Amino acid sequence: MPRIEPLAPPYPAAVEEALRRWMPPGVPYEPLTLFRVLHRNAELASRMFVLGAGLLGHGLLPAADRALVIARVTARAGCGYEWGVHAATLAPRAGLSPERLRATAAPEIDGSWPARHAALLHAVDELHDTARLSQPAWDALRAHDEDEQLLELLVLAGWYRTIGYLANGLLLEDEPWAVPFPQAPEAAQAPPSSPSSRPGEAGQSDGKERR
Repeated sequence: MPRIEPLAPPYPAAVEEALRRWMPPGVPYEPLTLFRVLHRNAELASRMFVLGAGLLGHGLLPAADRALVIARVTARAGCGYEWGVHAATLAPRAGLSPERLRATAAPEIDGSWPARHAALLHAVDELHDTARLSQPAWDALRAHDEDEQLLELLVLAGWYRTIGYLANGLLLEDEPWAVPFPQAPEAAQAPPSSPSSRPGEAGQSDGKERR
């Protein structure tokens, strides 16, 4: 059970309409648990909707790039809830194969990724680990995107880190139709001394970060 109980039907008309707006078009499921919890604070939810919907529906990044960033951010945050929802809905529409989606949860980025996607994945990892981007990471991104897209990328990564905080902090259980996370999210298993462990790593056992 989530730490804050989600709203349950029947919903007031205004809440019903708001929840339906949050769901991707054509998705035949009930509103997400996350959305139903957020609407315990309807004013906050309405403010969040503007940014979230703008990033997903009116962004400048190619759909595949956006889907890849979301998958890697939520995987690195150990947020199996949002990773699974995204993998079941928007990621396939963006053209990400099941194999590529699973690879976003791997501890390391292998050499099979195209240069454009590898640059995005490495940037997400640096942002997750340091909250900064090195010059080489920035230069790799600039080889493929313009300033407008790079600004959107930074906001997108930060937004889905926020979603990861929400879902993990609320202890949301996976949606029954979501894609299972490829392995147990490390963020939920790692000891407090190793908050930056990547998916699939076991955390610190000797006081040194494992690479």
